[in-house]
Amino acid sequence: MKGTTNSVRIIGLLFVVFSFVAASSRAGKGQGLGEQTSQSGQTEAGVGATTARAAAVGQADGTGNPALGGRRPLYRLNRSDVVTLSFSISPEFDQTLTIQPDGYIMLKDAGAVFAQGLTLEELQRAVDKAYTGYLHNPLAAVALKEFEHPYFIAGGEVGRPGKYELRADLTLIQAIEIAGGFTHQAKHSQVLLFRRVNDGIFETHVFNLKSMLKKKNLGEIAELQPGDLIFVPQNVVSKIQPFLTRPALDMYISSTQF
Repeated sequence: MKGTTNSVRIIGLLFVVFSFVAASSRAGKGQGLGEQTSQSGQTEAGVGATTARAAAVGQADGTGNPALGGRRPLYRLNRSDVVTLSFSISPEFDQTLTIQPDGYIMLKDAGAVFAQGLTLEELQRAVDKAYTGYLHNPLAAVALKEFEHPYFIAGGEVGRPGKYELRADLTLIQAIEIAGGFTHQAKHSQVLLFRRVNDGIFETHVFNLKSMLKKKNLGEIAELQPGDLIFVPQNVVSKIQPFLTRPALDMYISSTQF
């Protein structure tokens, strides 16, 4: 009887121990799951924040990156662009104006308004402001009538030096083909690309197209931007400055070619 009692006590003690271990294990697992959920929550928050930042960068405000859901930048007016102004209430003030070399347009009876670099909507607000107090509720409608199409210039040892419209995405080698390809005297290993930084400064890029074509390394061939100037020399150009002024650029490309 005594032995039976001891056995019961031992079994009861083991049951308590196993219960304690099981409870501890469940607590540990519960704590671990809680940490995992917490870490997962932090990760999801991080992804959400990144998505929000990407949406902010790509928002359709006229300057967003199309690849991120935004739209292409709105066109900004340039010198020699022609705009029309229409006034629904005062049609006698309808005008067709050319943006002058200094960037201004001359409004009828309202004087000069700076237009270069503005979008059509911004110019409309500027025109309305200029006529406020002169016309009751001007409500000008602004439209772009004529503008300079995007272009590139190719000079030097190409078959047909000249100015060409940039109608689609083009690489440097494609642009050279449009300009008649290389001449027999062309220095393929030192093709110069001049890219406008501002009205008076150009940045210089040098491409070894001979090596790129030989290695079929076409991924490094630059894509053109509007206003780019390509020059293919006949001989090696020993001194190439990273930036050039317009007069210095005329050493490479003569305006009389175009």
